[in-house]
Amino acid sequence: MINISSWIIVNGSWLRIYYEPSTINYSLKSLFLHLMSISKTYSPKEAEDKWYSYWLAHKFFRSVPDEREPYTIVIPPPNVTGVLHMGHMLNNTIQDVLIRRARMKGKNACWVPGTDHASIATEAKVVAMLKDEGLTKEALGREKFLERAMEWKEKYGGIILEQLKKLGASCDWDRTKFTMEPDMSEAVIDTFIHLYKKGWIYRGVRMVNWDPQGKTAVSDEEVIRKEVNQKLYYIRYAIADGAGRTADGESQDMDDAGHHAPRATHLTIATTRPETIMADTAICINPNDERYKHLHGKKAIIPLINKEIPIILDEYVTMDFGTGCLKVTPAHDLNDYELGLKHHLPVIDILNDDGTLNEKAQILVGEDRFAARKKIIPMLEEAGQLEKIEDYKSQIGFSERTDAVIEPKLSMQWFCKMDEMAKPALDYVLKGDIKLIPDKFINTYRYWMENVKDWCISRQLWWGQQIPAWYNEKGQWVVAKTKKEAEEQFRISNLEFSVLTQEEDVVDTWFSSWLWPISVFDGFKDPNNADINYYYPTNDLVTAPEILFFWVARMIMAGHEFRGELPFRNVYLTGIVRDKLGRKMSKSLGNSPDPLDLMEKYGADGVRVGMLLSSPAGNDLMFDEKHCEQGRNFFNKVWNAFRLVKGWQVDDSLKNPNEVSIAWFKSRFSQSLAEIEDNFAQYRLSEALMATYKLVWDDFCAWYLEMIKPAYEHPIDRETYEQTVAFFEDVLKILHPFMPFITEELWHDELFGQRTEADCCIVAQMPEIEQINAQLLSEIEITKQVTTEIRNTRNSKQISPKEALNLSVISNSGINYSKYKAIICKLGNIAEFDMVNEKVSGAVSFMVSKDEFYIPLANNIDPVAESERLNKEKEYLNGFLKSVEAKLSNERFMKNAKPEVIEIELKKKADAEAKLKILHDNLTSLAN
Repeated sequence: MINISSWIIVNGSWLRIYYEPSTINYSLKSLFLHLMSISKTYSPKEAEDKWYSYWLAHKFFRSVPDEREPYTIVIPPPNVTGVLHMGHMLNNTIQDVLIRRARMKGKNACWVPGTDHASIATEAKVVAMLKDEGLTKEALGREKFLERAMEWKEKYGGIILEQLKKLGASCDWDRTKFTMEPDMSEAVIDTFIHLYKKGWIYRGVRMVNWDPQGKTAVSDEEVIRKEVNQKLYYIRYAIADGAGRTADGESQDMDDAGHHAPRATHLTIATTRPETIMADTAICINPNDERYKHLHGKKAIIPLINKEIPIILDEYVTMDFGTGCLKVTPAHDLNDYELGLKHHLPVIDILNDDGTLNEKAQILVGEDRFAARKKIIPMLEEAGQLEKIEDYKSQIGFSERTDAVIEPKLSMQWFCKMDEMAKPALDYVLKGDIKLIPDKFINTYRYWMENVKDWCISRQLWWGQQIPAWYNEKGQWVVAKTKKEAEEQFRISNLEFSVLTQEEDVVDTWFSSWLWPISVFDGFKDPNNADINYYYPTNDLVTAPEILFFWVARMIMAGHEFRGELPFRNVYLTGIVRDKLGRKMSKSLGNSPDPLDLMEKYGADGVRVGMLLSSPAGNDLMFDEKHCEQGRNFFNKVWNAFRLVKGWQVDDSLKNPNEVSIAWFKSRFSQSLAEIEDNFAQYRLSEALMATYKLVWDDFCAWYLEMIKPAYEHPIDRETYEQTVAFFEDVLKILHPFMPFITEELWHDELFGQRTEADCCIVAQMPEIEQINAQLLSEIEITKQVTTEIRNTRNSKQISPKEALNLSVISNSGINYSKYKAIICKLGNIAEFDMVNEKVSGAVSFMVSKDEFYIPLANNIDPVAESERLNKEKEYLNGFLKSVEAKLSNERFMKNAKPEVIEIELKKKADAEAKLKILHDNLTSLAN
């Protein structure tokens, strides 16, 4: 028979095509078109743009209630001011993996996207924009300002959502929500009124985190703690009591001998904030401190303003820290405020809202707090009241939005009582109705909820939901949804009014986002609508541990209060994305890569895989760009494997020689699928990806395809080919949640036949776990080890892979190697493979399990080197056996270990002993 060959160019490379028309149903033209349909290399950007548009056009992300089981995720709404960063990448990759997998499991998957209005950050952006135009928000007025803010939001607020599309986020974009939409804002106002009527919202003066630049209170979550270099100033406070004072200013006391002993006339206080001494209302000492016993009941004098303040006693003061004396400034320190309440001290606030000193300071009035700090030091020095200055490091709070140093400040604010709502929210978690993943966060959650404090819900801003409180000219107020309702309440209460003014403050952004799982489904305005009844409670929430209390706990409270049930069932808590040195990524350190640049370089699939490979739930991700490179290598591996399979020619006349290999991969696939399913059930997404990665890279590409691929320039049989194509289709399915773009690209190749428009990988059904042949899996693992040992022998003896070898085996394990002969011969290039009963002289030997293998090499064996190799193996086995025997002789282990664990150890012992006996025999044979 004459083979005809032709040379063609495929994707820039010359390829020689052999075909024989009478036995192969391929014309040169059809084969050319077949090979040309898939390029040599994968183009991520082209595939990403094409398939994302396709998914959108065919509404694969769209979800409406139907008869299927719902699976719902609501996105943690990013700020409208935000742009994509590495934390978003991790969080949204995890959500997309979960939603895509649910969709492929036949569930009605609904992922609701949206953005948060971000009161402080957005207002700061708009104020800065107005400043560039020579305007202020006050000059513009509230109504016009809100119009400009909404214009800014419409222009810039959707950037981050568009960036998420580049990642492949399969959100139902038709459901996109914004926390200041009219219906959602109305829900916030209704919630405020509801809680006020229950007596859970009140107005009062409390200590808050004050942002002097934003001129608003901020939540604890919006305060970023940073370690900064400061100065510690030691300031002298004179003692006001003059009893027994001598002319030279020293007070006299009797010593043990009855003589007068001089006593100091001042106390030294160490502080980092000398500009606040004018607000001091006491000096505090520990009543047990012997150094200051004589000062009990005395008074001290504030430097520069010469004001007397009491010296109070409290064990709160640590005697061995600093000088053991504490200046108490209730208006400007939270701990001092609590101490002041305990001792009924007055509160003197010397700071204006913008951080400048007011008239109560008496000196340096109008100066900024930090300018005042610089100026007060020479004043203290001149007065002889500055003892020394030391360098000092401490944690300082900064506003997350403006980066201004936070000022503890007493302020009239609106508060929400939390204790009643916290109790059921804690029960949901402790009883396991809501699972925190990982569960190490339960204790943190419990501590927060058992020590909950009232929530400051007011913000001194215009961008947000305006608090529904109305004031008359006397400052009397009512809470009402509209001005008309407020007027009615004033009349009912017999309160006079001519003009009512609405509260200027808006509610905290969290006061709208805590309603998110309900409000996105219109559960307040229409509490019985089809969406809320179908999608709520949602299934999984993916978020960061740092907002476990500020957002997650409050959503649980809101769910219970307004729906009488939990808002979600599982909370997957991601770690912080750090660089490979363990540092938190930040712009200031310059260690945070641009996610869009990463996707441009490695493809969205490569970055998704790179992020997930090293991100176990709740643990920080040590990000290294090499992970993305690994992800890119992975999809290239899949692409090249596909090209290999597609390049095969099929001969219908050939019988299937690969039944064992096919049966093995079927079982191996199901075994891995069971492992993947188990990992997903426990939210071990990183481990699920790794199991998928190993199945595809190692088992499918490195072993299965090598087992069944035809010899060079030879065709493959139809049965093996079709089964391999079916395997590849299942591989694409399990890969899709992790790598959606390349899987969809390959899914539509003609290799799989003609697909309809709706027949897409994104909605393909996940494979089912089938019967697993454990014996076959075990014996193929041994077969793989045999192949590896043959290759190692070739490498150590410098024998070419092309040179065929002979192999003999003594099967002590009872494995019938004739079943695996074809695989071993093919992968190991073995010419003859015999089952023998005697050791083979003049051969290199190795062991796999209990079985002895021999490769006759005639003069190629170096007895000394072979003996050295066998002795090393013997030494290792002796050490291994010793460790196993130690475990088995441990009474505690034998008492507490499960029977199956003990059985494994006994088997290890028996195997090691059997191998040692064989090694001993081989060494003896070699010596002879």
